[in-house]
Amino acid sequence: MQILKKYFPALTPQQVEQYSQLQPLYKYWNERINVISRKDIENLYLHHVLHSMAIARIIAFRAGTTVMDAGTGGGFPGLPLAILFPDVRFILVDSITKKVRVVENIIQEIRLRNAEVRNIRIEGLKEKSDFVVCRAVAEIPILFGWSKKTLAPGGFNDLPNGLLALKGGELDKELRSMKQEVKVFNLNEYFSEAYFETKKLVYVPG
Repeated sequence: MQILKKYFPALTPQQVEQYSQLQPLYKYWNERINVISRKDIENLYLHHVLHSMAIARIIAFRAGTTVMDAGTGGGFPGLPLAILFPDVRFILVDSITKKVRVVENIIQEIRLRNAEVRNIRIEGLKEKSDFVVCRAVAEIPILFGWSKKTLAPGGFNDLPNGLLALKGGELDKELRSMKQEVKVFNLNEYFSEAYFETKKLVYVPG
């Protein structure tokens, strides 16, 4: 929790309480269902929660924005972002039913009012969103192909509506085929921990 306060010192008591509840809840569920890597559960706040919140270092979603988390898995990055932006609507999408049930339970336990879960593949989703966020579920051209039909045109945030994908490692090869403008943010410019040395956020306007 201290690492969250280090980078997000303005967290409200309610947000601190909600983030604090995540460790025991994920530990409980991880013993039953492999929601995240079992060897990684002790690094939950650095590797999963703070990594998800890195998106907020690039864009502060305005009230009334709708954000879709494509392939949310155990709820990342959507769930930590939903705590951080209580006036933003988050739709967490995943095709794996058991993981969706875990995320639904955690949302209820921490009393998160602005997040909902869909047990569906993103290709089958009819709802529109301002942004699609995700963590390394596929290569960028594939992700953008899935995402672009769900993105509403225009937007009212500091960035036009689009895809925000957390990625790691070398991206030149997968970005070469992109015809759209792409912006890559190196997260080690925002966080000093070694974990972020090779981590990036890729933004593709819709």
